[in-house]
Amino acid sequence: MVSMYNPLQFKSSQEVIEQHTTLVKRIAHHLLARLPSNVVLEDLIQAGMVGLLEAAKKYDATKGASFETYAGIRIRGSIIDEVRRGDWTPRSVHRNGRRVSEAIQIIESRTGRDAQDGEVAAELDISVTEYHALLKDSSESRLFSFDKLTGPQDEGPGETIASNEPNPSEEFEQKDFMKAIAREIQGLPEREKLVLSLYYDEELNLKEIGKVLGVSESRVSQIHSQAALRLRGRLKEWR
Repeated sequence: MVSMYNPLQFKSSQEVIEQHTTLVKRIAHHLLARLPSNVVLEDLIQAGMVGLLEAAKKYDATKGASFETYAGIRIRGSIIDEVRRGDWTPRSVHRNGRRVSEAIQIIESRTGRDAQDGEVAAELDISVTEYHALLKDSSESRLFSFDKLTGPQDEGPGETIASNEPNPSEEFEQKDFMKAIAREIQGLPEREKLVLSLYYDEELNLKEIGKVLGVSESRVSQIHSQAALRLRGRLKEWR
C-alpha cells in the first residue's frame, strides 16, 4: 500500500529532517560513490536536506506518489545541482572530452562502423595510452557526462520531474530526445552498452562491473567514458 504524506504530520522543518535523515544519507552515499574524491559527503548531505525540505513544502498527495518517492527525486536533484554549481571539472577536461567526441564522430561518419580505440588515438594524433588517459580524466565527471544527455533543458533532474505544469512543446521535445538516446544506446558496441546498463539500470559500481566483465575498475571507467562521449557525438544535433 502506498503511504500518503499529510503535511500536517510535520509540525516543523526539524521533524521533517529527523524522520527522513536516513533517506538523505542513503542517497548522498550512493551518489558519492560516483563522484571525484574531492567531493565531501557532508556537502552532499546538506544539499540533500535542502531538497528534502523543498519536497515537504511542495508535495501533493493527489498526484499518487508516496512522499518518500517524491522526496527521493527532489533530494537527488538538489544534490546533483549543488555539485554542478561547484564546477570542479577543469576546462581542459571538457575541451578534451569534446575532442574525443568529435574524433569518434569523424571516424564513424567515414567508416560507417564503431570507432576503435586505436583509430580515435590516431585521429587525435596521440598514443593509445594517452587516449586512455583522456578517458580516465573524463571519467572523473562521469555522473554528469551522462546526466547531461538526459535532456536539452537546464533544469536539474529533481525540478524537471517535480514540475506540475510542463511546457507541452518542451515535453514533446524531451520525449523525442529520450527516444533518440534509447536508439543510440542500442547501437553502441555491446561492451559499452552493457556497462551503461549495469551502471545506470542495475546501479552497480565500477568495481562490481569490473568483476562481471572480468576487467579492471580503471578499464570499466574508460569504457563508460567512451560510451558517453560516443553518445555525445551521435546526439550532436540535440545540443
